[in-house]
Amino acid sequence: MAGRFAPRTALPVLPYQAAPAARDDESFLTREWTPPGPLDLRLVLSPLRRGPADPTFRMTADGTFWRATRTPEGPGTLRVAARGDRVRAEAWGPGAEWLLAGLPALLGADDDPDAFVPHHRLLAATRHRRPGLRLLRTGLVVESLIPSILEQKVTTDEAYRAWRLLIRRYGTPAPGPTATLGLHVMPDARTWAMIPSWEWHKAGVDTKRSSTILRAVRVARRLEEASTMPLAEATARLELIPGIGPWTSAETLQRSNGAADAVTVGDYHLPGIVGHALADNRHATDEEMLTLLTPYEGQRHRATRLILLSGRIRERRGPRMTPGNIAAL
Repeated sequence: MAGRFAPRTALPVLPYQAAPAARDDESFLTREWTPPGPLDLRLVLSPLRRGPADPTFRMTADGTFWRATRTPEGPGTLRVAARGDRVRAEAWGPGAEWLLAGLPALLGADDDPDAFVPHHRLLAATRHRRPGLRLLRTGLVVESLIPSILEQKVTTDEAYRAWRLLIRRYGTPAPGPTATLGLHVMPDARTWAMIPSWEWHKAGVDTKRSSTILRAVRVARRLEEASTMPLAEATARLELIPGIGPWTSAETLQRSNGAADAVTVGDYHLPGIVGHALADNRHATDEEMLTLLTPYEGQRHRATRLILLSGRIRERRGPRMTPGNIAAL
């Protein structure tokens, strides 16, 4: 392995397999890793942030990224920063070793940007301007599935509020020096399953979405197996759960699996954005969007990321989705 872990107080740098796990808020492990090419941490990690006040994700003024998550080994906090042409990471908590072992995959080491062949001048130009874009892979399905379910058929502000309230109330403070950042680790599956119906209601989550989450967490272990499956099999595994359709499975697998072809179908805005960028058709349907993306089969998610980064976004002329507030009912 190119990277190394080291306990904070140790002078020699030990291979990560031999590093002691961090079990409290004081000790931590470190790793440095050299990416195989250009890497823009903001572009790579931004899909993990669920709103500007996401309790599980922070970016500080110095360009450092903080991520709190629940790994198979337990809660963990990861701090990542660029140091020249290398990346330095520190991790706290029972999940520290797991997080550092998965650092390259998280930052797109398993991704192959060269597999993308642009067929539109706009995408060629955008890729040239954004060479540091790589598709992340967390290896954690439920972590991305639950907020994706919360985002079904509501405004992003409503979904972000629900995620924020539920994490702060039922999650746990993140390991490490995170108190001033307010970082929290999402609840485990059992805790999600025990949330009372009135608390979902207070967070603005309707019965349809909360019931879908409850069905998902009851089979959380089976869903996590999808993180190592090919895209078609992983999609089928997630969509066995009533309430999880193509939109939710794609939004999840883009993050958990780094799925370059997991195109988001059923989105309120994306078909018009893609249609406007590639065919000057701001009223494109899902079917028309998929037709336009046919040349990018296997890389359709990357194509849509590049379109969103291109700056060629249609001006919104129609009515926006009206936020709801079931908590007030």
